[in-house]
Amino acid sequence: MVAAAATSAFFPATTTSSSCSPKKPENLDTRGISLSKKPSSSSGGLKVKANAQAPPKINGTAVSFPQSTDEEVITTTPPQRTFINQLPDWSVLLTAITAMFLAAEKQWTLLDWKPRRPDMLVDPFELGRIVQNGFVFTQNFSIRSYEIGADRTASIESLMNHLQETALNHVKTAGLLGDGFGSTPEMSSRDLIWVVTKMQVLVDRYPSWGDVVQVDTWVSSSGKNGMRRDWLVRDSNTGETLARASSVWVMMNKITRRLSKIPEEVRREITPYFRECGSIVEEDGRKLPKLDDSTADYVRSGLAPRWNDLDINQHVNNVKYIGWILESAPLSFLENHELSGMTLEYRKECGIDNVLQSLTAVCNNATGISQDGGTVECAHLLRLESGPEIVRGRTTWRPKHANNLGTLDQIPAENN
Repeated sequence: MVAAAATSAFFPATTTSSSCSPKKPENLDTRGISLSKKPSSSSGGLKVKANAQAPPKINGTAVSFPQSTDEEVITTTPPQRTFINQLPDWSVLLTAITAMFLAAEKQWTLLDWKPRRPDMLVDPFELGRIVQNGFVFTQNFSIRSYEIGADRTASIESLMNHLQETALNHVKTAGLLGDGFGSTPEMSSRDLIWVVTKMQVLVDRYPSWGDVVQVDTWVSSSGKNGMRRDWLVRDSNTGETLARASSVWVMMNKITRRLSKIPEEVRREITPYFRECGSIVEEDGRKLPKLDDSTADYVRSGLAPRWNDLDINQHVNNVKYIGWILESAPLSFLENHELSGMTLEYRKECGIDNVLQSLTAVCNNATGISQDGGTVECAHLLRLESGPEIVRGRTTWRPKHANNLGTLDQIPAENN
C-alpha cells in the first residue's frame, strides 16, 4: 500500500468516470473484500469493492437498497509533495564524505612518515639552470656512497665526472645539443666532436658522503681554434670553494680521427655563449717532463681498457686516464697524502684494443714522504706498451691532516 501511494505521488493519474459491468469478485477474503484489477484509466488510487450479500430483513420483510450500476470505489488520496520528501538520502552522502576523508588520511600517513628535522634538505637535486645573463650553468650534486673512497671522501674521479656532467648539461640546456655527445647541430652535420687537450684541477677540500655540491661552469675562447671551459665547485650550504678546474678543447673529425679547425658555422653557434674572462685556474706554463723506464720510480704495466671504459665516441673517457695514472703511485704514498692539484696533457686517444703502462716519478725525494709538512710533486706518464704517449701529467700532494680519519676504522663524530 505504501508502494502504491509512493507511485501515485510521483506519477499522478487523472481520474475519469467510466461504466463497467459488475464483475465477479476475485480473491474473496473472510470479510468479503477483494482488490479490484481495474485498468489504470479508471483511477490511480487503491480500489476496494464491497461484496454482494443477501438483503437484510426487518420484521420478516426484505428491505432493498438502491443499487448503483457502477462499483463503489474508495480512492486513497496521494500524499502531498513537500520539500522534505524531495531531499536526497543524506546518509549516502555522509558515507561518501567519510570514505574520502579516511582515504586522504591514509595517503597523508604514507607520505609523512619521515621525522621532521631542521637539517633535512628539501630539494638538493636541482636539474641545473643557466644564470648570469645566460653565460653560466649551475647544477647541484649529492655525493653518493659509491663515490667516496678509502678516505671517506669523494674521489678525484667522482669530482671529474661531475664536471663532465655539467658541461654536457650546459650544452643541452642551451639548446645546442646535436645528435652527438656534446656536439652542436652544425658539428654533428660535419662529423665533428670535442676532445680535451689540457686539464688543470685544484682541490681545496674533498666533499664527504651526503654533502651537496654546487658546480658552476662556463666557456670562453682559447686561441683561434680552441675553447676553454672552467668550473667552480662549492659547498651548496656554506658557499665554501671546494675545487676549481680549467680545460682546453679542440675539434676532431670522428671519421678520420684528425684535428679540425672550427668552421665558421660552428663558431656562430657557440660564440654567443662565450664569456670573456680569464681562466679560473692560473695556468701552469712549466713543461711537463717526459718519463721513461730509467727516470720513473714506479711502473705499472698491463692496463687494458674494458668495454665500459669507452664513451659514445668509441674511445676511453678522459676521466678513466686519471685512475690509470694513479695506479703506479705506491700505496704508502696514497695513505699519507691526498691529491691537491693536477695538470694533464692529452696527446693521443686510446681504444679498446690498447694495452698501457703507467709511470710515476716523485720529484721532491725518493720516498715521496714530505719531511717538513709541505707538498710533494710527482710526474706521470701514461703510454701504450708499444711506445706512443697517451697522457703526460704532473700532480701535487699535501699531507693528510691528523683529524682527517687517520685510521680507516675510525668513525667520525656526528655533527650537532
